[in-house]
Amino acid sequence: MSEKILIAGGTGLVGTRLSEMLIDSGYEVAHLSRTPDKYARYKTFKWDVPKGAIDENAIRYADYIINLAGASVAGEKWSAPRKKEILNSRIQSTNLICEYLEKTPHHVKGFIGSSAVGIYGNSGERLMMEESSYGSDFLAEVCKQWEQASWQIHNLGIRTVIFRIGIVLSNKGGALPQIAKPVKMLAGAPLGSGKQFMSWIHIDDLCRLLIKAIEDRQMQGVYNAVAPNPATNEELTRTLAKVMHKPMVFPNVPALGLKLVLGELSEVVLGGSRVSATKVLQTGFTFEYNHLQEALESLYDKNS
Repeated sequence: MSEKILIAGGTGLVGTRLSEMLIDSGYEVAHLSRTPDKYARYKTFKWDVPKGAIDENAIRYADYIINLAGASVAGEKWSAPRKKEILNSRIQSTNLICEYLEKTPHHVKGFIGSSAVGIYGNSGERLMMEESSYGSDFLAEVCKQWEQASWQIHNLGIRTVIFRIGIVLSNKGGALPQIAKPVKMLAGAPLGSGKQFMSWIHIDDLCRLLIKAIEDRQMQGVYNAVAPNPATNEELTRTLAKVMHKPMVFPNVPALGLKLVLGELSEVVLGGSRVSATKVLQTGFTFEYNHLQEALESLYDKNS
């Protein structure tokens, strides 16, 4: 009997790729969806986070639950309502899953929650481990509350793994196409000082890590989901230009300009953290993409 994986946030960037890789690995996959479609590629169960409701059959179905749900932190300025949405979409969805696990008879063997390396704030040159101190900015606060919500599921006696995810490298969405666009147009430039660290992970490695958390019963608690070699913003931009065969002709984009355009959201691109992959490597996990250049080459072929 193949095991059944229920994914919240299954149609997002990571959820889409993860669903494909789980199917390829012989699992059954279902998604929680606000608008279930009987013609969807995967089995879908209805949930309505604002109303606090999940189809109980979803909880009964699952052997494992993976929660990737949450409003995007990029894309628009952080107005007060937007910040509220970023926080609530994560906390309320996790609390709801917890509430239903508590009251519904189920056979869930593990819960895999997500968080982000944003929990460390703008930590400069220091190498951040899972036990390092947290930042104090908005994203760090979101991550702290998100992890606390996920940890409630551990308190129900369910094995819980929480991944602090770095910048996910994919050519299908997320940060990378946004960084690649100006490079393609010969206008690529590092942002601010360019020295801020960007702890990244290739999307396929992230999905393989999520699958490992299902299969490795020893895994529990918090892990940084980042490749072993973080890069600075300047290294990322220059390597991308090299892989795409584009020159770097522009000076750095000034921090002040970014602050004017993006407001508080500029903290995400101007700050950064250098995050350690040691704990994940100690589980025996091997990264397919350890270095930035090979990761980018897999996504942007030589003719891009």
